[in-house]
Amino acid sequence: MSRLKRAVVSQFGKPRGFWGALAGWIMATRPSNRLRNSWTVDLLEIRATDRVLEIGYGPGFALEGACRRASAGKVVGLDHSPSMGAMAARRNRAAVASGRFQLEIGPIEALKEPSAPAFATPFDRIFAVNVVMFWNDPVAAIGILESRLAARGRIALTFQPRIGERTDAAALAAAETMACQMRDAGLAEVRIETLDRVSPMAVCVMGTKTGIGK
Repeated sequence: MSRLKRAVVSQFGKPRGFWGALAGWIMATRPSNRLRNSWTVDLLEIRATDRVLEIGYGPGFALEGACRRASAGKVVGLDHSPSMGAMAARRNRAAVASGRFQLEIGPIEALKEPSAPAFATPFDRIFAVNVVMFWNDPVAAIGILESRLAARGRIALTFQPRIGERTDAAALAAAETMACQMRDAGLAEVRIETLDRVSPMAVCVMGTKTGIGK
């Protein structure tokens, strides 16, 4: 891998500075990125009044699609990169101005005991696209997300191999692992969806919260 490519790839976990801005531009413009984000939003079946949360929103492309669907709801993004926060805010400036859209900067642990008003009310839909591989403890992270779901709320975790083994087999193996992690975190009705219009394929693992929401 060239020095330039390593510099860019290293930014996808937490984009910052010039190279982070370049990584954000790639995320916003690469056709496979845009397709897997819009596909994930479609799978969530977001309703007009839903409260929606995206973890690791990057340049804000998926949030833009979520806002169109939750036309009378609330869309919130959480990302630990201020660079991506600025980029997502520019992309969604009209939604920000409407008051239905809010961007927060911080780690996923910010949801454990939420002090920000944006996180105080449970969410109907939570999703993350190519973020799970950055979590040190995926079961704990999914458990945090489950705790912020409303009853019958739905989580979607999408993954497409971009580094390492970039094969359909790697994507499917990751999906099976994520499905087990979702069940371990207390989610039910777990299912796997696949998108073979990109190469390697993308997978989306979905789970639902049963019982009474917090």
